[in-house]
Amino acid sequence: MQLICGEAHAHAIANLVVEMFDMSEAAASAFELEPNTRSWKTGDWIVEGYFANPPDEEMIRDLVRGIAGDDLAGKVQFSTVTEQDWLASASEGLDPVDAGRFIVHTSRDREAARRAGNRIAIEIDAALAFGTGHHGTTRGCLLMLDEILKQRRPANILDVGTGTGVLAIAAAKVLHQPIMCSDIDPVSVETTIENAALNNVSPWVRPIVATGLEHPHIRNKRPYDLIFANILAKPLRGLAPSIAKASTLQTEIVLSGLLSMDVPGVLSAYGAQDFSLVKRIDLEGWATLLMRNGGSARRRYDRFSAQPGLNGPE
Repeated sequence: MQLICGEAHAHAIANLVVEMFDMSEAAASAFELEPNTRSWKTGDWIVEGYFANPPDEEMIRDLVRGIAGDDLAGKVQFSTVTEQDWLASASEGLDPVDAGRFIVHTSRDREAARRAGNRIAIEIDAALAFGTGHHGTTRGCLLMLDEILKQRRPANILDVGTGTGVLAIAAAKVLHQPIMCSDIDPVSVETTIENAALNNVSPWVRPIVATGLEHPHIRNKRPYDLIFANILAKPLRGLAPSIAKASTLQTEIVLSGLLSMDVPGVLSAYGAQDFSLVKRIDLEGWATLLMRNGGSARRRYDRFSAQPGLNGPE
């Protein structure tokens, strides 16, 4: 499915596809088009939906109609995607990405990354799991990690929804300490294990298959002083109480996978758990939030004391 429209409609439609369909059956993206290409104008965006099976086209048009009106609903186009090696094709189109001290690259740019001076190189090829470091959400998380590492050395880190393991691998490369990470998808966990070995951090990165934070391995290692959750708005809101329970005084959390329209609801959910916004990064239409626990007495742990983090909101 493709539709050219304005930015707000593109984000809203992509978000709706993600919310309406199972993640194993559908995916969606929205991005800005370069003007003067074909008939594209400044401010034009394209929203694309990909479906494992042919969708009900009229249902999709009705969903679009509810967001963007009859005119745009009538312009939605559907086509069948030609079968090809998508992983190889995706890797070929991914240039190295700078994110603070980190540089994320594919195997194609391995030698160039080795010549990147003092940068910390992370090799991630396109995979069946989410997260190559090239998406605005992952890059935003890496930039937040870089900022945090300038201020302190986190003692106990959790990466929820690790995808291909980019964030856990980045933290392990700097800190050389165990990083707890998990994903609901077994393919993601296998991919993270492979990527950890490729990046020589297997001793510190051992992902597990888990839903949320209630797995015994995750519970036994809490509290955490730094938690990453790069997923989607709806599950992020649902995880707020569990993340608060796994936190302690001054714990920092990095939340991403959010469209701009998602931010107020997520801030409200975590504000109710005594977290406050420290910093926000917006990249490619996606928001990444750094929040800090306000230190409610009901969540203090005698056996653990987190170090102070970044100084105040920007």
